[in-house]
Amino acid sequence: MKITGIHHVQICIPRGKEDEARAFYSGLLQLQEISKPEALRKNGGMWFQFGHQQLHIGVEDQVYKGKHHPAFLVDDLSTFHDHLAIHQIQIQEELPIPGFKRFTIRDPFENRIEFIQPSSL
Repeated sequence: MKITGIHHVQICIPRGKEDEARAFYSGLLQLQEISKPEALRKNGGMWFQFGHQQLHIGVEDQVYKGKHHPAFLVDDLSTFHDHLAIHQIQIQEELPIPGFKRFTIRDPFENRIEFIQPSSL
């Protein structure tokens, strides 16, 4: 028995903020939205696919700012940094970890998002 990977990560946004979330995740971050199963559509939110992983965005009455976050592996950290800066997204430089370059941002709902790239690239 073993865990073989991550299928999806879920973060939450306040109710009624789906359009703003789509503008950020589909527009700014250019993630591809996919259809949620019919049985789950009544719950609100949305799903995005990238590679073999998914980001699920649910809705809750209260959203808590914290350190929990997805970390998106990217192919060009510098380009992502510049793209987000141009769109006036506040970037937090993070402490280095061996073998990786990284930074974090907060989405419009205060969810922490990390962008990370192996140092060798």
